[in-house]
Amino acid sequence: MARRILVVDDTPETAEQLKTYLSSHGFGVVVAHGGSDARLLALDSPPDLVLTDADMPDLDGPSLCRALKKDPRTARVPVVIMSGTLIDEDDVVAGLDVGADDYLTKPFPMRVMMARVNAVLRRYATGPEAAGILKRGGLELDPAGREVKVAGKPVKLTRKEFDLLALLLDEEGRVLTPAFLLESVWGYDLATYNDPQTVTTHVFRLRKKIGSDYIENVTGHGYKFVA
Repeated sequence: MARRILVVDDTPETAEQLKTYLSSHGFGVVVAHGGSDARLLALDSPPDLVLTDADMPDLDGPSLCRALKKDPRTARVPVVIMSGTLIDEDDVVAGLDVGADDYLTKPFPMRVMMARVNAVLRRYATGPEAAGILKRGGLELDPAGREVKVAGKPVKLTRKEFDLLALLLDEEGRVLTPAFLLESVWGYDLATYNDPQTVTTHVFRLRKKIGSDYIENVTGHGYKFVA
């Protein structure tokens, strides 16, 4: 059975573009043009994921996310917020703080959106424990709390370092190219920005904080998480 995504956007053209793209990749898509309608739809038939715009007139994305996460009927539904106006770091942090599983800033390439959606769905794919703390070789990553521990000790990461580590862990064993990471973690359009040094610098800092054994540099190809 196709996984169902509830797309929430008060701009019909944007909602239709997202529906068309997601449908072409095998998802069942339901569209709501406001947060209040989306909440009712989610309560009536919980989707596999909610992809919502942040800035809407009746019930905005963060408020919708907060409402869904607080209701036991929809608390396990992952929520991805997207915005073209609320894009400052404080806006992103506020969205994540209310329980969003990811935050996309517009404009974004559709395949980056797809990669983020699939990554969130994979974290929820194997039952309740998948959305909880992920443990690999002494490293613990809490997607909901956005916290990381190594050998039981908290490690303070920047937002991008956390997102980078989460993606590498989610794709454990797979080599991820700098270009893919720039698109998926930073949301860059490679036609306008494609500097692998951004990734190199963040991986270097991340390895210093969590230890060098978790991220392998595959020379000439990219990076992969190894437990």
